[in-house]
Amino acid sequence: MSIKENLKRISDTLPENVTLVAVSKTKPISAIEEAYAAGQRVFGENKVQEMVEKFEALPKDISWHLIGHLQKNKVKYIAPFVHLIHGIDSFSTLKEINKQAKKHDRIISCLLQVKIAEEETKFGFSIPEVRNILASKDLVELKNIAIKGFMGMASFTDNTKQIANEFQTLKSFFDEFQLQILSMGMSGDYKIAIKNGSTMVRVGSSIFGTRNL
Repeated sequence: MSIKENLKRISDTLPENVTLVAVSKTKPISAIEEAYAAGQRVFGENKVQEMVEKFEALPKDISWHLIGHLQKNKVKYIAPFVHLIHGIDSFSTLKEINKQAKKHDRIISCLLQVKIAEEETKFGFSIPEVRNILASKDLVELKNIAIKGFMGMASFTDNTKQIANEFQTLKSFFDEFQLQILSMGMSGDYKIAIKNGSTMVRVGSSIFGTRNL
């Protein structure tokens, strides 16, 4: 199936309140242009340099989401244009985003990455850590960022019940706060994520194929 057909097939199954982020990492400009021509406007990248290059080459009405781990020293490159940063996993990164956003007179939207997978994962806050951040006076001082919600990744497993339980854990936590975005679900588990309250899914291979086009 073509990218256009894949996008239509996926979009037709999404509830109105769920945003589809087309994960275009490693994909060429031509593949993104094909998705753009089919009406897709939200794209996700996991490497800063690649996202900057694509931003410069593609139409400016695209909303670029940084979905990978963000190193503090690279924030300055995406601060002028990034729409949403998904994987915030340290308070020092938030401070750096705030600093760079201020330079461009912007308020940058961010999601805190919450560890929900049973497997050992490198990145993300525990639920108690997120509670502390959201209640902290230090966060109030960061005027150029906006915490819009949470991002979570389920365990890499075929056990759909475990995946659903992990998503439910994050949804229950999300419901305690007046936030807008719950980014859960990728190509292999986005349907489970949606059933468990996700408002944003990050889908790559189901749109663009597993190999580089």
